[in-house]
Amino acid sequence: MCFFSATKSERDHKTQKAAATEARVDVAPTPKAPEMVSTLGQGMLITGNIVCAGSVQIYGRVVGDIHASQLVICEGAKVEGKVIAPETVIKGTFNGTVHSNIVKLQSTATVDGEIFNKSLTIEQNAQFEGVARRLDTPVSAPSSAQAKGEDVAPALAPLSAQMSDIVV
Repeated sequence: MCFFSATKSERDHKTQKAAATEARVDVAPTPKAPEMVSTLGQGMLITGNIVCAGSVQIYGRVVGDIHASQLVICEGAKVEGKVIAPETVIKGTFNGTVHSNIVKLQSTATVDGEIFNKSLTIEQNAQFEGVARRLDTPVSAPSSAQAKGEDVAPALAPLSAQMSDIVV
């Protein structure tokens, strides 16, 4: 037992620990920024196009095109137009065309139109009248530049390209 200094083996052990700690730079995992969710409230009517790099929840009414990373049309909401989103969940009423990798029609959904998808889930009691087709190319979310309005035209360009391929 030594009161004044550590033994040689303890000093070596402490030196190795210090070296390991120094070699391991304090790289704390950077916390992922919480995704922003844009919400259009009940009683709100939007006429026009919506481009959002994040998620969009709609409780009101939208007449126009929507391009987002995720879209939820909530119960009681009504949307008319074209939708482009990697993931779309419909609980309310939708009339138009959906281009989405994953489409989920919840039991309260009423959909009239076309659904272009990679994966389609229709719950019991959901109402769907229209056509469901397989997507050839996956849908991507809009870039932040598109969402800022700096480059809006390409946000809806995939839809235009896919629509031109459709022969009625």
